[in-house]
Amino acid sequence: MLFSTLGALFDVQSPPPITSPAAVLRKDKQGIVHAPPGHELGDLQQGRSQSTADASPQSATDVQTPVTPGNAPRTKWRLLSACFMNFANGLNDSAPGALIPYMETDYKIGYAVVSLIFVTNALGFILAAPLTHALEMRLGRSRTYSVSMGLLAAVYVIIICKPPFPAVVASFFLLGLGMAINLALNNVFCANLVNSTTALGGLAGAYGIGGIIGPLVATALASHGVRWSYYYSINLAMALINMAFAAWSFQKYEKDHPVQLLTALHRTASHQTHQPGRTHILKQSLKSRSTLLGALFIFAYQGAEVSISGWVVSFLTTYRHGDPSHVGYVSAGFWAGITVGRFLLSHPAHLVGEKLAVTLLVLGSVAFQLMTWLIPNIIGDAVAVAVVGLLLGPVYPCATAVFSKLLPRSMQMSSLSIISAMGSSGGAVSPFFTGLLAQSVGTYVLHPICIGLYGVMLVGWLSLPRISKRSE
Repeated sequence: MLFSTLGALFDVQSPPPITSPAAVLRKDKQGIVHAPPGHELGDLQQGRSQSTADASPQSATDVQTPVTPGNAPRTKWRLLSACFMNFANGLNDSAPGALIPYMETDYKIGYAVVSLIFVTNALGFILAAPLTHALEMRLGRSRTYSVSMGLLAAVYVIIICKPPFPAVVASFFLLGLGMAINLALNNVFCANLVNSTTALGGLAGAYGIGGIIGPLVATALASHGVRWSYYYSINLAMALINMAFAAWSFQKYEKDHPVQLLTALHRTASHQTHQPGRTHILKQSLKSRSTLLGALFIFAYQGAEVSISGWVVSFLTTYRHGDPSHVGYVSAGFWAGITVGRFLLSHPAHLVGEKLAVTLLVLGSVAFQLMTWLIPNIIGDAVAVAVVGLLLGPVYPCATAVFSKLLPRSMQMSSLSIISAMGSSGGAVSPFFTGLLAQSVGTYVLHPICIGLYGVMLVGWLSLPRISKRSE
């Protein structure tokens, strides 16, 4: 059943070998050589000819590069592995909202100090932006995943031991670094599948499932007297499982079709023209309007998402006088809404058009955020928070699909890493700022901050360039 669902994302027919990759080589205006875009790779996989390639006949060479046909079952395992990693990321990211009250009590600290975990987590994401592509080029996809999972496993061992709080803060920096590496790799992998929006929706949906389970388990354990740090034994087990699964499923990834085709194209290009280095591509990414606006959008999106997840329990405890052992489950309701939205609304949003769908979803989120703020009832607030999650759910996969269409393939890894890093920065700045203000005026500031972030999302989204057919 699972494979039949995943199978809809791929063409399982084995394509014929491609013996002249240079014939489909293309250059942009800066002279950067690009591989064929996603829809053209789909054409190649189905054996259709590239009769409209922009490359001149003279660009072809006599180099014959045999390409191994695509292995559809292995591709499905790779998608499943990516979803498992994102599921574990959801377990990690959603738990602090439920655990913060217990961490504050255990370490005898306030909102402002405990918020430092969000800041260091973001710094890890920022550091990962320039490192991810370099690690993959040096180690390959499979080993890079192993580095990411190994780093996470080591950090979870430290947190389980409940070290002094400064060590916990430092651990969240390493968590951000490890998670950012696998997130960037997974986003690029799914964005280049035939049905990218659906694949990204599944990837994000797996994150949402982890987001549901995280606060449920964390609240259940902590409310029954289990030390809060023991929750991370679950994350440790997932990191070890994912390390083995990713190492196996992505083994020889670079030799498979169409990855080998892309590698051959870039290798051929390096002999025909100057191939810009990683530093040049990073600079081009930072100058790209799509990258900058995408980073602004995801900065605001993830800032709102993490702020709600991290502080709604504290808001309900303080202003609605809820019991932490009960209202801790409201955070799980928020993540349940996100998950349902990603699985059920991503495809309809694609059919309607991502640009219009995201605009309507953000406007709806503003309305229900206001209800959460103004309805003086725990049950009403819980329902409104869940609906906010439902509306925000498909936003991330839709946005990632749009960004991948706007970005040249040579810049995708760098640009999506930058966008992910800025997203995590938003996921740190907003909850940290919320915590600082909550220390002074109260946790109700969560709602005006989120509404302001929705406004920033709309500005960034509506300012994106129009999506046109790729010309590289």
